[in-house]
Amino acid sequence: MDSLTARAPATGTAAGTRAGGGTGTGVETVAVVVCTYTDARWDLLCRAVESVQQQTLVPRRLVLCVDHNPALAERCRRRWPAGAEHGPVRVEVLENRYPGRLGSARNTAVEAVAEDVDVVAFLDDDAAAEPSWLATLLQVYREDPGAAAVGGAPLPVLETELPRWFPPEFHWVFGCHYLGLPTRRAPVRHLIGANMSVRADAVRRVRGFHADDHDDMDLSHRVAAAYGAGAVLYEPRARVRHFVPAHRVTWDYFWRRCYVVNREKVRALRDLGDAGNLTAELEFVATAGLTVLGAVGEALRGRPQRLAPSAAVVAGIALAGVGNLHGRAAMLLGRTAAARTRGLPAA
Repeated sequence: MDSLTARAPATGTAAGTRAGGGTGTGVETVAVVVCTYTDARWDLLCRAVESVQQQTLVPRRLVLCVDHNPALAERCRRRWPAGAEHGPVRVEVLENRYPGRLGSARNTAVEAVAEDVDVVAFLDDDAAAEPSWLATLLQVYREDPGAAAVGGAPLPVLETELPRWFPPEFHWVFGCHYLGLPTRRAPVRHLIGANMSVRADAVRRVRGFHADDHDDMDLSHRVAAAYGAGAVLYEPRARVRHFVPAHRVTWDYFWRRCYVVNREKVRALRDLGDAGNLTAELEFVATAGLTVLGAVGEALRGRPQRLAPSAAVVAGIALAGVGNLHGRAAMLLGRTAAARTRGLPAA
């Protein structure tokens, strides 16, 4: 089983410069945003902050945005008091100033930093970044001037052993890199929110996040609509270690996640307007279907080991389809609640 481990402090470079060399043009500075909402993740949050402090490329800003939890915000301020030295970069504690949840918390942080940096990077409060994470993300912007949003691979740190039936194609259920994503740098339609970044001018242009449960999909689609599909890139070498608690690898969590995510996605896609599409989902189903056919073929040849994960793939796709139909029916009947996160105010 993987574990979260403390790392020895790395010697960071000045904000926006890279150890061992110069910088490219156009992208020099980065802010890291970590959003949090519960004391239950306190130890993980502290590890997330520590991992940012240990980056080989030191960010200009490090913002913790607390989502509608005043007691947690106060605890954060005691742990990282304003004006004190917290490491290579000072930790700034903000509170979500909008009525929504994660998307609104990220918008609050974006408002605070986007005028001051070239890139805004997002790290989940239960993820710890590898030391080269920021340097690897910014390298993509420097090497590809067309890049407007870049995400990396969240790799699972499992609290308990993964069941044999759990298919690698569905590691997205617990917010991690899954089978089917590129294994080298390539355009994608949907970044993973635990580990993603966006140019500050791009996030301002699309007016930040317009969704809570699907904030990463929302940002990816809006940036692709504004800059082209090739502007959203996945760089799997930019890695973070994402903690996966035991309940997230259970059948109960699996089926609920497949169903609920795709039910709620209907509203998110509606709110995206012309920027929204199901291309990524349809491609996923096609690729997963080929995997299932391959597993059936192996079983017929006397190798049934992949049948259980393949059955879970079929169940997951079916549950997603039912969730989508439920979401569409609710929309037709006018039973879909309006999104609380509406994007940043127009400039």
